[in-house]
Amino acid sequence: MKNKLPQALCGDNKKPVGMPDIKIVTEVAGRICALPIPLGADVGDGEDIAFVEAMKMEIPVASPAAGKVKSILVAVDDVVAEGQVVAILET
Repeated sequence: MKNKLPQALCGDNKKPVGMPDIKIVTEVAGRICALPIPLGADVGDGEDIAFVEAMKMEIPVASPAAGKVKSILVAVDDVVAEGQVVAILET
């Protein structure tokens, strides 16, 4: 019979519960002109989450991965800066 060594108990040994949330950011500054995806909706990789109007063009903000929309941090007509988080995706 082999002797088992006791395992150390450490709070850092916890396994992750799930994947981390993904922040969806806009690559351009402008005004939010449409939010076609509702809160809680399932989205696919590359699906448009929002549209930003910049220089009379509507630029889509796409989801970088598939998941569920956990929160939407902007509203239609909000002015956003380049790199601003517009939504959070739960994977």
